[in-house]
Parts: sequence; C-alpha cells; structure tokens
Amino acid sequence: MAKPNKASTVAEIAEHFRGSNAAVLTEYRGLSVAQMKNLRRALGTGVTYAVVKNTLTKIAAHDAGVTGLDALLEGPSAIAFVSGDPVDAARGIRDFAKDNPALVIKGGIMDGAVLSAADITKLANLEPREVLLAKLAGAMKAKQSQAAALFAAPLSKTARTLAALQSKLESQPGAVVAAPAEEAPAPAVEETEVVAEEVTPEEVATEEASAEEVVVTEEETPEG
Repeated sequence: MAKPNKASTVAEIAEHFRGSNAAVLTEYRGLSVAQMKNLRRALGTGVTYAVVKNTLTKIAAHDAGVTGLDALLEGPSAIAFVSGDPVDAARGIRDFAKDNPALVIKGGIMDGAVLSAADITKLANLEPREVLLAKLAGAMKAKQSQAAALFAAPLSKTARTLAALQSKLESQPGAVVAAPAEEAPAPAVEETEVVAEEVTPEEVATEEASAEEVVVTEEETPEG
C-alpha cells in the first residue's frame, strides 16, 4: 500500500473499509516477504491484504463509520479487506495459518458486527456458497415436485391417500381423530294407548256361532 503521507494513508484505509464486505485482522510477525506474497496470491483478487499502522487504522475506521476494532489493533497488524466472498477469504486465511503458524488471526468485522478469532474460524468452516445454493435449490425443487404431484393426482388417488392417512392416525395410540358427524335422531314413535273394550257374553256367543258357520260353509264348498 502506497503511503506518501499520513492523511492519504488514512483516506486509503477508510476507503478499503467502505468498499469491503468484511475485514480480517491478523498479526503477521514472523512471516517472511515470500510468505506474505504467497498469502496474497492464495487469497486472490477479491482480497487486499495490507500491513497497516494501528494508530492510522483506528482513525480510518472511525472515518468510515467502523467501530469496535480498537481492541484488535494491538501489535503488528495486517488487514485482509474482502471485496468478494467472506467465507472464501476466511477459509484461505485459516488454511494458510495452519501451514504458517506465524500468521495469527485476531478477529474481524462483517456487516457492522465485530468478529472474534473463533468467529472467523466458524465462518471459514461454512460450506462454499455454491454448495449452499445447490442444496437450497435442490430442497426447493423437491418441495415443488411433491406439490405438483399432489395437485396433478386424480381425485380418486387423492381420496385414497387421505383415507390411508386417516386410518394410520386412528391406529396410533392417543391419536385424536375427528369424529364423524352425528346422524339426526329418528323421529320418536308416538305411543298409542290401546283401550280394551268390554264384551258381553251374548256378543261372544254370536261371534263363535258365526265362526262355525264359516268353517262349515268352506268344507261344503266343492273344489273348483
């Protein structure tokens, strides 16, 4: 980073803060010039890795509206200003630090939130953006296929599916299944009171005589 004077350096750092999606602060003490070049090459064009002075960086961060970094700006500091994917940058720094223990991650900032060194490691452990998007697209596609199949199914098939589901729920202990609608009660049958009429002995005798006459008449009738 070119530093003709303090004012221009502060302005340049502030501009990096404003134009970055994230920033990762590191301690580079012990790294050789060759290792620094290898780190910049490994991080790619989406990351600007610059050695900074703590005092000027604090002023630049304040000018850019970035807060919470003062505690991290202690000792030799270098900042990775990330204009690309923060996950890729965090992963690149983590992997380089594994092979080069002299590179120490202090923390960082992303979306206005201050990140600890542990947060940067968690960010680095996330799956790549392309993988996450592919999983999301796959999940959405599966849901859409299920919904389309349900709506495209014939009414009879849908009815069988719902009936099978209801049967399964009824078979499960403790399952609560809606009871069928109660049928309307049958109308009450009106009770008719039967009153026995008194019959005199004369009427009984007359009815018995009539019955005998009918029997005799039927016996004497020739078969047709």
